[in-house]
Amino acid sequence: MSDTTTPSAATMVQGNSLWSDAWKRLKKNRFAVAGSIMLILVILLCFVGPLILGLFGLDAETTDPSMANRPPSLLHWFGTDELGRSYLVRVLVGGQMSLLIGFVATITSVVIGVFYGAISGYYGGKLDEVMMRAVDFLYGIPYMFLVILIMLMFPPDSDVGPLPIFFALGIVQWLTTARIVRGQVLTLRGQEFVEAARVLGASDMRIIVRHILPNILSVVIIYSTLTVPAVILLESFLSFLGLGAGLTWGLLVSEGLSVVNPVESYWWRLLFPSIFLALTLFSLNFMGDGLRDALDPKTRKE
Repeated sequence: MSDTTTPSAATMVQGNSLWSDAWKRLKKNRFAVAGSIMLILVILLCFVGPLILGLFGLDAETTDPSMANRPPSLLHWFGTDELGRSYLVRVLVGGQMSLLIGFVATITSVVIGVFYGAISGYYGGKLDEVMMRAVDFLYGIPYMFLVILIMLMFPPDSDVGPLPIFFALGIVQWLTTARIVRGQVLTLRGQEFVEAARVLGASDMRIIVRHILPNILSVVIIYSTLTVPAVILLESFLSFLGLGAGLTWGLLVSEGLSVVNPVESYWWRLLFPSIFLALTLFSLNFMGDGLRDALDPKTRKE
């Protein structure tokens, strides 16, 4: 009886020590901690800030032509736009959509990529060959062309909100995830614990979900953290092309560039959304690097 329970207990202790050790290493990474704090502050400002400002009669759509294009002041900390709208509120509301796009599209791409890569790596053979050739084919298509093609599938007058951008960015970002997961599964499917589960009668899906995926969770977390800023940046570029999801940081930066010129420069309309966008991207990248150093055994220094 003791022979049966001891390995399980040892595995549990090993698993707990792995994550506790990673947490200790992460806390020692000053850039990762600073990035995490900054990201939390940005999220709170974007989602709570507009609610508080709304109590003072400030929102993203109320216009006041007499206050058009006013520089930052005590009344409007980030200035106003050409319609006299509070730019502070517009930057915060735009951040809500940019952050939602980043996280939702990343979650979508991770779910698709993890299961696609896990099935391909676990079964191998001809199925793996066909599935990976499909990934190679999609890799050969420029991301931007594929995103635009997917978004054109939705009629311009369709009332689906930001769904097209969520769908498009999620679809194109899963390819790298699938490759990474496939490589990890290929190394794990022949391990003793997988063979033991198979001998005990566990189904293929149970083996993948209960035994293999938990062992590659750290890799998925690391890549997911680094994917979010890439998605936000890609959406910002789409906003320059007029294919964004409404009011986002990318749209505000695009509008800001159009009103910054040598004749008359409304610099605040470019500065503030750019600062928020840059802070978010840097924070996520610092977090991703910190998680990679904390969770990847190859980077550990004894």
